[in-house]
Amino acid sequence: MIQTQSSASFRGLFEGYDLGGFYDEMFARGDEPRRHYARLKQTLGAMTSTEFRARCELADLTLVNQGITFTVYGDAQGVEKPFPVDLVPRVVPAEEWRHLDRGLKQRVRALNLFLYDIYHEGKILADGKVPRDLIVNAPNYRRAFVGANVPDDIYVHICGTDLIRDEDGTYRVLEDNCRTPSGVSYMLENRLILMRVFPSLFRENFVRPVDGYAGALLQNLRDLRPVGRDDPTVVLLTPGVYNSAYFEHAFLAQQMGIQLVEGRDLFVDNNLVFMKTTHGPQRVDVIYRRVDDDFLDPLAFRADSSLGVAGLVNAYRSGNVALANAIGTGVADDKSIYPYVPTMIRYYLGEEPILEQVPTYVGWKPDELAYILEHIDELVIKATNESGGYGMLIGPQATKEEREEFAEKVKANPRGYIGQPLISLSRSPCFFSDGFEGRHVDLRPYILVGKEEITIVPGGLTRVALRKGSYVVNSSQGGGSKDTWVLGAEC
Repeated sequence: MIQTQSSASFRGLFEGYDLGGFYDEMFARGDEPRRHYARLKQTLGAMTSTEFRARCELADLTLVNQGITFTVYGDAQGVEKPFPVDLVPRVVPAEEWRHLDRGLKQRVRALNLFLYDIYHEGKILADGKVPRDLIVNAPNYRRAFVGANVPDDIYVHICGTDLIRDEDGTYRVLEDNCRTPSGVSYMLENRLILMRVFPSLFRENFVRPVDGYAGALLQNLRDLRPVGRDDPTVVLLTPGVYNSAYFEHAFLAQQMGIQLVEGRDLFVDNNLVFMKTTHGPQRVDVIYRRVDDDFLDPLAFRADSSLGVAGLVNAYRSGNVALANAIGTGVADDKSIYPYVPTMIRYYLGEEPILEQVPTYVGWKPDELAYILEHIDELVIKATNESGGYGMLIGPQATKEEREEFAEKVKANPRGYIGQPLISLSRSPCFFSDGFEGRHVDLRPYILVGKEEITIVPGGLTRVALRKGSYVVNSSQGGGSKDTWVLGAEC
């Protein structure tokens, strides 16, 4: 429920803490913490600002020394920036996590069945449950892969689904990231940083570990190996050092013990993929690709791409190399497809959706387009194939001129935009100078779909809008992150 209690009863570092009328992750009402935050609040409340700042300085030094950075495209001040980390963890009790775990697994099963269907028989389209034109005209729908098979019929091997909590504390899916979801390295590093600067917190709280992620991912990738390749070579394909997530690519490759390669390090011969090494060519069996479809193969997609490998698509279609995620998964990322995920769950699984979504108006429907334009001052307008906080207008916080300019973009390309009500995202305490202030957060758990099972590491990347009043949590837009704790059942 919305919280409106006064901040007068807060003490210590929490003095002046204002719930602000939002659902607060830590506090139920007044200065009373939620049960699963009680130990943490007691420890933090007993600290002085000098003590907490010292921990922050140690964390910053760790970030700099380990090169934990990201890139802001177009930033004239420089390429690499340290990734901001707030040291107050977000805590998720066991019963809440069980609910999220069930809902996320249900969702990714339906998305994989949907992708298999639209690239094969297209039953959901023939039955009119999802409009055919919406799919076949989607920018990331790959007509050339209709009828093509992928290992174990799995298209999305790694999924990052963004969750928010509304004013009532209800978890809602905001979007699915099915192409090349990023951020998992920060989830892992945040845990290591917090264990270093606040070891006592882990003695006082039973926090489930997240360090099994790399091992689970590697096993899933190895299971994709072509027939007859019992000891497969797995590589991670990166666009290179100027990509915003390059740190993550290097980190994950190191954690899995596989080679980090760029397109120029690979070549195709007779529909087999090889890696250039000092000992001669080495066959590659599985590619964890962090390069978008359009840049994977200049012979199949963009001819001007220097990031991919000529002939890779033919090798992939021949079954001689596996890709994770599969080519063509981007259609499931399309924000115009998002409103139909509950339909997919009912259609393929015969179940009711476990997780709720955000009400969404799609520009390609004339009546909903009219609603978007008439209520642009109340809605969040998003480009359907943008990410990172780009291509978005927050109507209630925009100027009249900004709204009018964005409305023209929507009119010019209705298919390319959706509108959603501005959800009052939940807030979590963050440290600023001398005390804690509430900031809006979301949560991105990472879902690994393997041959035998679906694995979700108990945690995820909590992203936080560090700018006061901002709803945009993306690092490229001034956001940071927190460690996410999932507590054991007895906590």
